[in-house]
Amino acid sequence: MYTDTERCVRAVRSKDARFDGWFFTAVLTTGIYCRPSCPAVPPKPRNMVFHPSAAACQQAGFRACKRCRPDTTPGSPEWNQRADAVARAMRLIADGTVDREGVPGLAARLGYSTRQIERQLRAELGAGPLALARAQRAQTARLLVETTTLPMADIAFAAGFSSVRTFNDTVREVYALSPTELRARTRAVPGPGGDPAPGAVSLRLPLRTPFTPDNVFGHLAATAVPGVEEWRDGAYRRTLDLPHGPGIATLAPAPGHIACRLALTDLRDLTLAISRCRRLL
Repeated sequence: MYTDTERCVRAVRSKDARFDGWFFTAVLTTGIYCRPSCPAVPPKPRNMVFHPSAAACQQAGFRACKRCRPDTTPGSPEWNQRADAVARAMRLIADGTVDREGVPGLAARLGYSTRQIERQLRAELGAGPLALARAQRAQTARLLVETTTLPMADIAFAAGFSSVRTFNDTVREVYALSPTELRARTRAVPGPGGDPAPGAVSLRLPLRTPFTPDNVFGHLAATAVPGVEEWRDGAYRRTLDLPHGPGIATLAPAPGHIACRLALTDLRDLTLAISRCRRLL
């Protein structure tokens, strides 16, 4: 869709949230990129450049808008529906395959060469697998910094960074703020009961509007598999099969977001657990 400039401009001018995640608007005069529904005054069309992914915007040298926070957009729903190589690659990247196995591991899972995967992702998303994985790590890190009280070192490794220094450098480059400054801006408050146990994390998952929680959670409750899923006390709970041990996800509707509580054996599985929860929604 991002190649249809006229359609994208109309979506930006109307601030239509239905297009969030389908494309991103980079503003040449400010050096930032936004979601289509950004509440700021829309820039002039000649100053807009459209990209298919947040990673493509970051590779082009744009920073995330601090007002609309485009990196928190759930992403295009296409990746959960399509069955081609690009969609499968996006699902695997979201599951943290590149962080755990590298690009060769991603290519092996898809049955393609690394060059083919790189070419296909760049053609459709404007960025290669490493850049897409980096953008996801930055997004996960920001989510944890802003919505949990986990120590920064734990966040760095839970988000998939190899070191705290890389975590600090990436967050500063993408958001023009240090992790400490990000947390100070939002004054993150832990969920009910905080994060009392090792591996227990409470966070807020952003939504793609329009969203009808009664329909979504009603379906999850009606189709719950006994022993694996359940609806109890106004929340949906299910077990997760993760690389470093089992986990439990608890999701509940809240104003403007989904309240998510994860009980994990190992925090290294956090990115994958978040991806699984997003896919349910």
